[in-house]
Amino acid sequence: MSSDEHWSPVEDDSQASKLARKSRDSPFVPIGLAGCFAVVAYGLYKLKNRGSQKMSVHLIHMRVAAQGFVVGAITIGVLYSMYTDYIKNPVTKK
Repeated sequence: MSSDEHWSPVEDDSQASKLARKSRDSPFVPIGLAGCFAVVAYGLYKLKNRGSQKMSVHLIHMRVAAQGFVVGAITIGVLYSMYTDYIKNPVTKK
């Protein structure tokens, strides 16, 4: 085997191109993750001014809000996928 005969991938997939391709395939997952990070950032910002609220209660509220945003985004994505598969482009059987 000569030195110039080494295997190379057909496409040079970088991490950014993989992320862009997966985001095009299912756009609501990155939206859900962005919302989760936004809720976490807001929770950390409000952590200082939580008043007399206990730390554990504050963290539980932030966790529920972040999970709710992600679940909502995934649910909207599934509904959109069902819409495009069954209503917008229905498969006709012969």
